[in-house]
Amino acid sequence: MLRVAVISPDGKPLMPTKASRARRWLNQGLAVVYPNDLNVFAVQLVNQPSGEQVQDIAVGIDPGKMFSGIAVQSNKATLWTGHLVLPYKKVRKRMDTRRMMRKTRRSRRIDRRVPYSQRSHRQKRFSNRVNKKVPPSIRANRQLEQRVAKELSLLYPVKAIVYEVVKARGDKGFSPVMVGQYWSISQLEKIAPVTQKQGWETALKREALGLVKDKTDKSRQSLNTHGVDGIALAATHFFRRKNYYHNKGKLSVP
Repeated sequence: MLRVAVISPDGKPLMPTKASRARRWLNQGLAVVYPNDLNVFAVQLVNQPSGEQVQDIAVGIDPGKMFSGIAVQSNKATLWTGHLVLPYKKVRKRMDTRRMMRKTRRSRRIDRRVPYSQRSHRQKRFSNRVNKKVPPSIRANRQLEQRVAKELSLLYPVKAIVYEVVKARGDKGFSPVMVGQYWSISQLEKIAPVTQKQGWETALKREALGLVKDKTDKSRQSLNTHGVDGIALAATHFFRRKNYYHNKGKLSVP
């Protein structure tokens, strides 16, 4: 059943309601359409509601390189799903163009026929060699996810964010993916507490929920490509898997 986001008169997100009730509010003049950057249909109440009690709502984010899946989940329903087309290729192409143009400018300015000590090198204006620097292409990907999560927190009373992390091989301190995802988690924690999950945990929860992921063409913008992982991640906030162990023929739960 479709759920419509509800905003209080002072801009505070409330629990979503049924579409039929939202239409009745609009017809009776009790609410107005609430504009937002995500173009999600939402209503804002005209009068102060009798109560502002809210339940837990979680956001699941499955980050990727070209596409990301994101979903908003309550205890009983999926409120919103998204298939984000990340700007990785566009940013990478622009950075390559900038690098090429900078090299061209330097080649025109520097006379390489003279000794190195006599060339007209410009001194550096500041030291930009800092530790754990996030590449521009990966930073743009993560910033898009952060902007969407921020807008969702303005529409729904988000209480938790579940984020899928990856494990890089080798020295993790020099992995752009590892550095980018932990930087993104530090930014998302400003919105709501973040819980980290690994890929195998997402797969187990997806299978437990009966969701089927389409792995043939991940560029196809549908729920079965990346949105199902966002739903599975958000659902882990409400349903946690218990591990069962056999101890001398007896079944025990930790």
